[in-house]
Amino acid sequence: MTNEHKILFLTNRSPRHQQAAIDAAPAGCTVTMLRTPSPAEVVQQIGDAEFLISERAGFLDVDMIAASAKLRLIQRLGSLSFDIDLAAARRAGIPVCTQPVMGCVRVAEHMMLQMLALLKRLPDAMAVANEAADWDRPARRTDENVFAYNWSRRTGLEGLMDKTVGILGFGEIGVELARRLRGFAPAAVLYHKRSRLPAPVEAELGISYATEQETLAASDILCNLLPYTPETAQRLDAAALAVLHPGAYVVNCGSGGIVDEAALAAAIQSGHLAGAALDTFDWEPLPSDNPLVALARDPARNVLLTPHIAAGSGGGKRSDDYRNISRVLAGEEPLNRVA
Repeated sequence: MTNEHKILFLTNRSPRHQQAAIDAAPAGCTVTMLRTPSPAEVVQQIGDAEFLISERAGFLDVDMIAASAKLRLIQRLGSLSFDIDLAAARRAGIPVCTQPVMGCVRVAEHMMLQMLALLKRLPDAMAVANEAADWDRPARRTDENVFAYNWSRRTGLEGLMDKTVGILGFGEIGVELARRLRGFAPAAVLYHKRSRLPAPVEAELGISYATEQETLAASDILCNLLPYTPETAQRLDAAALAVLHPGAYVVNCGSGGIVDEAALAAAIQSGHLAGAALDTFDWEPLPSDNPLVALARDPARNVLLTPHIAAGSGGGKRSDDYRNISRVLAGEEPLNRVA
C-alpha cells in the first residue's frame, strides 16, 4: 500500500469504530482520524489532505476550506449539510456530497417497527392469534359481510397519528427517524440535543426543539438515541421515567447503559408505562436475569426485546464511507453532490 492519498476523517466515533473505518479505507490511501476536533486542529491537518470526510463533528467553515491546498472532495456522511460552508466550497471549486448512512437508516426503520408494535400491542395480539383457542362464538367463513373484528376483545390498541414523539439524542439516526415519522402525522416530534439545529433544518424535518425535561413530560413515545458517555450513563433512571406521563412508551436504540433497566421494568410492572421496546442493553448478550426478560415473556406486559440487530445483520459496510472517494480516484463523478 502506498501513502499517496490523504483522507482527513472528522468523527465522533469511539476508537474501536475509528479503527474499523481506517481498516476499510481504499488501497493507496491513509486516514487521519480527528475525534471532535477544534477548528485549529482541522486547519493544521487539512492542508495536505485530498479528501475530507465529516460526520458533523463541528462546523466546516470558510477558514478551514481556505486552508486546504489539495482538497478534491468534501464528503458528509449523513443527509444534512447545514454545517458546511457550501458557498466557500463552491468558490474553492471543491465538490461537496452527502451520503445517507445505511446503518442509521436501518435503525430508524427498526424504531418505526418498535413504536408501531407497542402501539398495536403486537406481543399480546400475536400470542392470542397463535393460541388459536376455542372462542365464545363459532368460527364462520368470512366474506364482505361476515367477519369477527377483534374477536378476542383486545383493548388499548393505538396508532402513531396524533401522538407526540420525543427523541433524546439527535444525530443521523434521529434525522432518518424524523423523516419517516412525517408520513404518520404525529401531533408533534420533539427533539433534544446539546446544540439546537438551525430553524430551516427543523422546518425541513418537521421537528421542534425542547429541553430534556420538556421532552420527557410531553412524550407519548420516548425514543432514546443518546450515545454512551459518563454523563449519559443510566440517564433514563427512575426519576427520569417518572416524568413521563402515565401510559407513555419507551423505545431504546441508543447506546446500551443509558436506560436503568430495573427502573424501567418497575415502571411497567406498576402500570405507569404502557410498554417498552429495546434493542440495546446494559449487558450484552442479554442475561436471563434481566428483569425485562421476564416481562417480555408475558405478552400482556407489552415489552419487546430484540438482540441488538437494528442496524441489520451485517452491521453496515465500513467501505461505504469511501464510496465517493473511490469514484473520484477512478475518474468518476461523485454521487449526491450538493455543492
